[in-house]
Amino acid sequence: MLKFERIIETVLFQSRWMLAPFYLGLAFCLLLMLFHFVRELAQFVVRIPGSTESDVILGVLALIDLTFTANLVLIVIFSGYENFVSKFEKDGDRDRPDWMTKVDFGGLKQKLMTSIVAISAIQVLKAFMNLGEYDTGKLGWLVGIHVLFLGSLLAVVIADRIAESGNPAPDGHKATR
Repeated sequence: MLKFERIIETVLFQSRWMLAPFYLGLAFCLLLMLFHFVRELAQFVVRIPGSTESDVILGVLALIDLTFTANLVLIVIFSGYENFVSKFEKDGDRDRPDWMTKVDFGGLKQKLMTSIVAISAIQVLKAFMNLGEYDTGKLGWLVGIHVLFLGSLLAVVIADRIAESGNPAPDGHKATR
């Protein structure tokens, strides 16, 4: 029976590698987003001479929105792979971001929610800058969804703080941020 249990545990443990294609797919999505970003940037540059201040702000917000979304994808790739599949090899690479080995699942949730709130805020700001294109109902939905995202972020942070306060740090002291 012990041998059967070890086989099951080995299969379950190795099943984490089934996530690797998901992260490779997200890396491909980054490439697609880069293509879209370059296209948006080129169109933005061409339109600049005849643009109003509002058009320039909206163009920059669109590029920031794409950048935030790409950052979100990258955080999911690195943190998800490192937390659930395998650790990245440390070859003394100076370019390795410090956060890569420090973001746990709770931190990943907070970073994801923060990015989603930032993306949502940009969408609301773009809508306010184009008030003529939005009816009040659609604008209300955008603001309502943004407030829902803010509330969700607050709930995640509070839940993590409560969970953290009950878990002593490795040195025996309470964990603090």
